[in-house]
Amino acid sequence: MSLQAFFAQNVQLETIEEFTVSDRFKDDNGAPISWKLRTLSEEENEEIRKASTQYVKGRGGQRLPETKPEVYMAKIAAACVVYPDLKNAELQNSYNVHGAETLLKKMLLAGEYAALLGKVQELNGFDRDMEELVEEVKN
Repeated sequence: MSLQAFFAQNVQLETIEEFTVSDRFKDDNGAPISWKLRTLSEEENEEIRKASTQYVKGRGGQRLPETKPEVYMAKIAAACVVYPDLKNAELQNSYNVHGAETLLKKMLLAGEYAALLGKVQELNGFDRDMEELVEEVKN
């Protein structure tokens, strides 16, 4: 096997997939509009994790990091949505909110939001357990 396969120019760094989050968003013909979702690099994931972490007082006055899962997942989801543009001020104003994460929560019903989070996790490989990965590597 060649090491060339691992060189940056030979690897697909980002994947974009379409996903219909909800049937409530329709085009001019009444058909549901698919959203475009992208994958994240581990570097982006780390930045999001850091932004979702706060420090709390622990025993003996130690400062311990605590990542809030709901904040982390909202940031991951917002970072993965390419279309619609969640950073668009006009779109945010139409829902009377500021910020991509807040917009997502305002736009979507609870089940739709959960489906989006599930798709984002799947797209980024968070849905696969270690046994699946080991089997794939074996083959």
